[in-house]
Amino acid sequence: MRTNNKGIYIHIPFCVEKCLYCDFLSGKAKDEEKQQYVAALKKEIRLTGKMLAKIETADEHPKAQPVDTVFFGGGTPSILPGEIIADILTEMRRCFALTADCEITVECNPGTLTTEKLKCYKVAGVNRISLGLQSAENHLLKKIGRIHTYEQFLQSYEMAKQAGFDNINIDLMSGLPGQTMSDLISTLDKIVALRPTHISAYSLILEEETPLARMNEAGYATLPDEESEMEMYRYITDFLQENGYQRYEISNYCLPGRECRHNLRYWDVSDYLGVGVGAASLCDGRRYRNISKREEYVRLLTSETGIDVLGRLREEEQNLTENEQMEEFAFLGLRKTAGISKVDFAQRFGKDIHFVYGHVIKKLLDWQLLEEDETYLRLTSRGIDMSNEVLAEFLLS
Repeated sequence: MRTNNKGIYIHIPFCVEKCLYCDFLSGKAKDEEKQQYVAALKKEIRLTGKMLAKIETADEHPKAQPVDTVFFGGGTPSILPGEIIADILTEMRRCFALTADCEITVECNPGTLTTEKLKCYKVAGVNRISLGLQSAENHLLKKIGRIHTYEQFLQSYEMAKQAGFDNINIDLMSGLPGQTMSDLISTLDKIVALRPTHISAYSLILEEETPLARMNEAGYATLPDEESEMEMYRYITDFLQENGYQRYEISNYCLPGRECRHNLRYWDVSDYLGVGVGAASLCDGRRYRNISKREEYVRLLTSETGIDVLGRLREEEQNLTENEQMEEFAFLGLRKTAGISKVDFAQRFGKDIHFVYGHVIKKLLDWQLLEEDETYLRLTSRGIDMSNEVLAEFLLS
C-alpha cells in the first residue's frame, strides 16, 4: 500500500580503494575534502526538507515530511568516523519526521568498521547493517580488488552482533574471475552458518572502463562461462531457499519478515529522495539526479544560499509520462517474487493491467514465462532465468 512517507538515500562517495569492478561514483579523498562534502551534504538535507515543507526561511528546521527508510550507501559510508554518521542523522531528524520504526541502514566494508563506530551507529538510531563481503575466498577477494580478507569480515560481523545489531545483510557475488562451483559452495556454507537476516547475491557485471573489464579484454581475468554462471545462479537460489531464506526479489533473500524496506521502495516504485553527489530521486512522477562532480557539488552548496540551488544541483531531470510510469511499475514489480499487484496497478493508473498489457500477458502466459492469480502477475522460474527478455516485452514505445 502506498503512503506519503518518503525514503531517503544518502550517498557517501569515499572509499579506501576502488574495487576493480566498481563503476560507482566513489574514490579516495583527504580528510579535509570529506569534511567539506559532509557540510555540503547536510546543507542539501536542510534545503530539501524546507523545499518539501514549503518553508523558505533560513533558520527553520521543518519536520513536515515523514520518512520511514534511510539508507547510507557509497562508496563506503563506514570509512567516515561514527560521529559524522550520527551528526548526519541528527540533521535528518531536524529536517524530516523520521517515523518511530524508520529503517536506517549503513553500508559497511570489512576493514573499516570498529567497535566505536558501531556504538555511535547504535546510539544514533541505525538499526540495519549491510556488510560487503562478495566471497569468503581470499584469493577471489584479491582478484577483484577488495581491501579485506574473509577473516576481517568475520571480525566485523561479530562486532556488529556484539554491538546489538540483529538485522544484518551480507552482499555476495558470483561469476567472479576464476571462481569455481566449489568456491561458491564454500562461501554459501560459511555465510548460512552465520544466519544473517538478509543476503543479497548478485552476478558480477563487467562495466565498461573499469579495470576488471580491461583486464578481461586483455586476458588477465577470465570469468566463468555462461553455463557455469547459470549453474552458480541456480545453486544460490536453491541452497538459500533450502536453508530458510525467502527469495523476495530476483537477487535478494531474507529470513521471514526481514526484507529490506528501503530497497522495496525502488521495486514498488514508491517515492524516494537521493541526497549527495550523483544521488537519484523519484518524487511525484519526476525523476532527477544530482550532478556527478563532487567538487562542483560542494562548490554550489558552499557558495549559494536558498532553495533555488537545489535546481542547479540537478544534471538530469525527467517528467515521466504515464506510459513510462507503467513500464517502470511492470519492470520493477516483476523483479519481486510476489510480482505485480493488479490492484495497485489499477489504483495508480486507473486502468486494468490487462487493458494495457493484455496481449503481452497472454503471450507470456502461453510461453510459461509468467503466471497469474486473482491479484498478482509474477515471473515463473523459467521467466526469472529469462528476465531481461521478458521485461523487454513490457515496453510500450
